[in-house]
Amino acid sequence: MRTERLRWPLRTRRRRFVAAAVALVVLLAGFGLRLAAVGADAAGHLRRAIALVGDLERQLRAGDLAGARVTAGDLRRQAEAARADAHGPSWWAGRRLPGAGDDLTAVGAVADAVDAVAAGVLPPLLDAADGLSKAMGRGSSGTDADLKTVEAAAPRIAAGAATARAAQRRLAALDRAGLTGPVRDAVRQVSDGLDRVVPLLDPAARAARLLPRLLGADGPRTYLVLFQNLAEIRATGGMPGAFAVVRADRGRFSLVEQGTAAKTLRTFDAPVLPLDADQEDLFTDRLGTYPADVNLTPDFPTAAALIREMYRQRSGRSVDGVLATDPVALAYLLGATGPVALPTGGQLTAGNAVRQLLSEVYLTIAAEPDQDAYFAGAAKAVLERLMGGVPISRELASALSRAAAERRLLAWSAHPQEQADIAGTVFAGTLPDDDGARPTVGVFLNDGTGAKLGYYLTRSVSVQTGRCLAGGARPLRVTVTLGSNAPARGLPPSVLGLGLAGPSVVRTNVLVYAPTGGSPVAARQDGAEVDLGTGLEKGREVAVFTVDLAPGAHSTLVVDLVTGPLPNQGAVTPRLLLTPGSAPWNSRISAGPPCDK
Repeated sequence: MRTERLRWPLRTRRRRFVAAAVALVVLLAGFGLRLAAVGADAAGHLRRAIALVGDLERQLRAGDLAGARVTAGDLRRQAEAARADAHGPSWWAGRRLPGAGDDLTAVGAVADAVDAVAAGVLPPLLDAADGLSKAMGRGSSGTDADLKTVEAAAPRIAAGAATARAAQRRLAALDRAGLTGPVRDAVRQVSDGLDRVVPLLDPAARAARLLPRLLGADGPRTYLVLFQNLAEIRATGGMPGAFAVVRADRGRFSLVEQGTAAKTLRTFDAPVLPLDADQEDLFTDRLGTYPADVNLTPDFPTAAALIREMYRQRSGRSVDGVLATDPVALAYLLGATGPVALPTGGQLTAGNAVRQLLSEVYLTIAAEPDQDAYFAGAAKAVLERLMGGVPISRELASALSRAAAERRLLAWSAHPQEQADIAGTVFAGTLPDDDGARPTVGVFLNDGTGAKLGYYLTRSVSVQTGRCLAGGARPLRVTVTLGSNAPARGLPPSVLGLGLAGPSVVRTNVLVYAPTGGSPVAARQDGAEVDLGTGLEKGREVAVFTVDLAPGAHSTLVVDLVTGPLPNQGAVTPRLLLTPGSAPWNSRISAGPPCDK
């Protein structure tokens, strides 16, 4: 089919570097505010540096990278001068004067930190952001060299991160008890700022290393983009009903193909890849034979590899990776970018996208081919908006961060080195291989109705952490309440679907994943004890339950788990991973006290 050229500025990707740079600038703003009384020369340079910081922050937030680079150069010169003054002969002598030495030592540490950030961290972040902006800007002036600039910045960002961590450790080691108030406050500001900034730097280095390859710096790439339909629930979110294939070539993206799981990929007589025995026990071979069921597992790499192979067998083409998102993530983005016009008329907005894509389309369009055409048109319109240029903003960064934190933006690469960089990030869609000191609990849902009733499902969950058991294990109590606000009548056949549990009844299969080394021990449903259906996935024990809900009904599961021995005997707050839905979960996590309490 005809390939449509689209520009993909992915300024949204550039935000990772700009966000880190902005955070550094905000940190620098607190560095020299209270040092005027100690070391006039160094403090003067620091005050001039802080005056530049305000300009730099404004330039970064406005996307003026050229202006920011000039200001960053001036900032670096002032920081170098402050550091030189803080290590000069008069400063050396002053540090030995009674009552002044501690303050001068601390100011020297602050000056070193300012210089380390200005010289070692800001420049590579700006290089990466600038290179990515030029490579994927609205114009056609981007070159391969721009993406190579981004890639070359990666080891420099990593080195800057190491420098920032060293400054962080030096400030943490200062004895603040003998410092005067202004100096102590300045050290605290610096330390707090570094605590916020340092965690951003390793992800920024990883992004600089990874993005050029993903964007086709070394040759064209193709990606299968899945649109998860949250109206029919799957463990990673929703049934991957519609998809698009996009091509990346030196930072430019084009739309290659659109299709559906049901009509383009269809079902297979046998699993397209060998299935893990534990996963097959839990999910049957549907995992590898039904494109709409590849994500019955919450492990996105498994789902991605399976649907990639399904696409290869049907099309004869192999893609380089798989991406997945959903209508809620789209609504978040539309809140930052503004509405999208639909080819059928009307608009998708932040306020109507979820309702329109998960409910109204089924209520207003009766024929399935017409529904498919509507979804295809909506997907194309959204891709064209995102590929056509989305300026960076605080609102956009917030929308992307929220969607990623809720597991609504997932990514997998068929290239092992790139997948290793994705693994462990919020985009990976996995549970930890080893929980370590912080136990992880997963609560994942799969539709058992064969319908589009997931839009009407309400969800709440709590995790309570008990006191230490012998050997350092912890008891955990997971309480899951599901409800249905589906209407008792009036829903069309396209929503009611197969009705496997009865008309308008929502059947949901609930999977509760124990921490690594732990296990489920007991369960009750609506106050009555129930047998545990159990399985294994990726080394974790899994308790499985089925919940049927008539319109207006709700049901509560209480599942008792026990962790394995934990290395941390202090207070423990579990991590909770959930299937994202059409509305956020109502969730609550209670920490457990230290073992000696």
